[in-house]
Amino acid sequence: MMPADDPINFLLVDDLEENLLALEALLQREGLACLKARSGEEALELLLVHDIALALLDVQMPGMDGFQLAEFMRGAERSRHIPIIFLTAGVATLQRRFRGYEAGAVDFIQKPIEGDILKSKANVFFDLHKQHRQILAQRDELAAYADALKTVDRHKNEFLAVLGHELRNPVMALGAGLYFLKKHDDPEKALEIRAQMDRQVSHLTRLVEDLLDISRIDQGKIALRKERVALQATLELAIEASRPQIDANRHTLTSDITADPVWLDADPTRVAQVVSNLLNNAAKYTPPGGQIRLAAQVVDGFVHIEVTDNGIGIPDEMQSKIFELFAQVKNSATRAQEGLGIGLALVKQLVELHGGSISLQSSGPDLGSSFQVRLPVIP
Repeated sequence: MMPADDPINFLLVDDLEENLLALEALLQREGLACLKARSGEEALELLLVHDIALALLDVQMPGMDGFQLAEFMRGAERSRHIPIIFLTAGVATLQRRFRGYEAGAVDFIQKPIEGDILKSKANVFFDLHKQHRQILAQRDELAAYADALKTVDRHKNEFLAVLGHELRNPVMALGAGLYFLKKHDDPEKALEIRAQMDRQVSHLTRLVEDLLDISRIDQGKIALRKERVALQATLELAIEASRPQIDANRHTLTSDITADPVWLDADPTRVAQVVSNLLNNAAKYTPPGGQIRLAAQVVDGFVHIEVTDNGIGIPDEMQSKIFELFAQVKNSATRAQEGLGIGLALVKQLVELHGGSISLQSSGPDLGSSFQVRLPVIP
């Protein structure tokens, strides 16, 4: 389908060049494009490749006359619905008119042509064609919105299913812990159960906080508590928060952080949350005993914070969607701890609130992943 703002084409068919030029001069206006043909054969070639709003056909032409051309047009799906106005210098008898209307004409105009009448009639069809284009464009827009809504609805259903799974597991674990605490008096066993329950409460708290953060950002209600903060101190907070998951999977974390003082005008808790989330993702999607690297260097007024791992990587088809809400890398090895698929979407929004950006630098199946966060520094 042609865009609604493209020029509207109309077709003039006459075997005399002077007639074509006169008609073009009479009908031409802004937003119109005139296509001219000296014969029925030339006209058919133009009809094959152009979207036509109106065809004006001379009745009397050598070879294929206007009636025959109209019959060809009505027989082809592409040109079946093009309005046709016949132009004739001969006597428009009732029989000739009947043949013209039978061939699909919408009007018959006698030569010499009265310019105002022809312009008025032609403009009606030009305006109708423009409205038809606009309707088609609106239809396509509505179809795109409908597809988008279906996608959102599908993601919502998937998200609710994952959320139910994520909430059920810790709730069941807490319930089992309470049951065992009631049934057993072993102090050592009670300490172990309480430690497990504490981990599950932390997991639930993190899920709820992420959900609340997404909601606050979408509603514009999140407020950053910015202050002058040292980059190194913020990264230490992030490492400390991620250390339990990194150690639990027996990963090795190495760091390459600039020793020069680097200051940010930022919310230290949120920046630590961003980096911690990336480190946790690296730990989650890297097989046990993997390598994780955290690097930070200043380049052109921005600090580049990179988190790299040698994990399962991100499939090519997912790389353009990885920062979308509910996007997840499906993998049997991590299925039990996939989470809600909101982590990177939340990270992206928090980074942008700080005037920075985040990008996937490199990744691939079984090739690991590398994410880079850019944040402006205080000179």
